[in-house]
Amino acid sequence: MRNAIITATLLAAVSSPAWAEEFTCRGTVGAVALDNVFVPDGATCLLQRTRLTGSIVVGTGATLLATSVTVNGNIQAEGANAVTVGGASIIGGSVQIVQGGSATVDRARINGDLYFDENRAPVAASRNIVGGNLQAFNNTGGVRLEGNRMNGNLQCKANMPAPTGAGNVSPSKEDQCARL
Repeated sequence: MRNAIITATLLAAVSSPAWAEEFTCRGTVGAVALDNVFVPDGATCLLQRTRLTGSIVVGTGATLLATSVTVNGNIQAEGANAVTVGGASIIGGSVQIVQGGSATVDRARINGDLYFDENRAPVAASRNIVGGNLQAFNNTGGVRLEGNRMNGNLQCKANMPAPTGAGNVSPSKEDQCARL
């Protein structure tokens, strides 16, 4: 009897839900609701119509392909191989892609900032609505910014080569982005 009680107690403890679960993504995830998503170092994660109450964190050398996702929090990638966000995705926070490879953000609504910093492969933002600033600093693979609308500033500094693009709407276009 004592063993049955201990076993029942252990099963209840193991199966009790966590409040803010982190889903480790390797492969494809469809139209489900999750809390937070973590893409581990070197892994590839494809999110299609996935809804998140939290954020997405992309590990070193990892790849994220997010299409028509809703993320209440942020998308953060440091040292990622590639990040693609598109297909009318909605991001409640900011998108920060730093010290990685390529990145493309297309047709997304981002309530916070969109930030590209020190990426070594091409990065691009097109047809996005950004509630805050769009910033591109110190990228060396090329920056293309086209048809974005920001409530904040469009700021570009120390990118090699200088950013290209047109049709961006912002209260202030600064430095390398002044003509875009």
